[in-house]
Amino acid sequence: MTPSIARPKLEGKIAVTEDRRIGFAEFGDPQGRAVFWLHGTPGARRQIPAEARTFAEEQQIRLIGIDRPGIGSSTPHQYANVLAFADDLRVIADTLGIGRMAVVGLSGGGPYALACAAAMPERVVGAGVLGGVAPTTGPDAIAGGLMKLGSQVAPFLEVAGLPMRLAAGTLIRLVRPVASPALEIYARLSPEADRRVLARPEFKAMFLDDLLNGSRRQLAAPFADVVVFARDWGFRLEEVKVTVRWWHGDCDHIIPFAHGRHCVARLPDAHLYHLPGESHLGGLGQAQSILSSMLELWERADRT
Repeated sequence: MTPSIARPKLEGKIAVTEDRRIGFAEFGDPQGRAVFWLHGTPGARRQIPAEARTFAEEQQIRLIGIDRPGIGSSTPHQYANVLAFADDLRVIADTLGIGRMAVVGLSGGGPYALACAAAMPERVVGAGVLGGVAPTTGPDAIAGGLMKLGSQVAPFLEVAGLPMRLAAGTLIRLVRPVASPALEIYARLSPEADRRVLARPEFKAMFLDDLLNGSRRQLAAPFADVVVFARDWGFRLEEVKVTVRWWHGDCDHIIPFAHGRHCVARLPDAHLYHLPGESHLGGLGQAQSILSSMLELWERADRT
């Protein structure tokens, strides 16, 4: 039986431009230190582990999940590059009354977390990346992993964006009644390490909550992610001056461990947390350590 999972304390949409909206969901302490948690590809604003939600409550963290354009209730939009996301997060933070923040990105959320750190070093106290996507073009590029295929299909997605969005929205509606058994089938097809994660009731509850509530209206964001990841990101890893903490499993079958080492070696101030035997979802099991690390960076920023 899948356990219930706490609903967000606050959930809604924020206007980032005159004609675009971004969905968000808040957990933890509304007066606490802000940590933005950026979902994977696919994913939505509620893709935050129950452990992270509980820890945020206990440690006075204002934990905020952010949709990307084209998921949930957010307006579809194709960014020119990864860096452009930082403009939206700046508006969201301003609207929520947040000055400084930490930013955590899971998988496809990783590039966006790094973009925010590069664009707002005066506001971002630190960044966390969990098995993040690496650049595929430019001087920071590395080949391989799932983005090898992503780079090949990106040109098709650019011209077939609307039909793909409509088809994905239909898929969401069809999957809703069978979401739980579908997740179990996916788990059986996953590597052993990820099967262990997906077998834990609290993670199953999180993914189902995110799919059935956070992602329920549309599913265009993953296609937009693939397109923008295949482009030049608009910044270089060496331009990320804030401290980065990077967690990566050495059995990751989607984003190879070598990609994590590659990025960390090019970031000016970064540390790689090696997760032996873990695959792509391994970072989700490190939620308390990740948030503790972000708190440490917050405290260090407060002393300067």
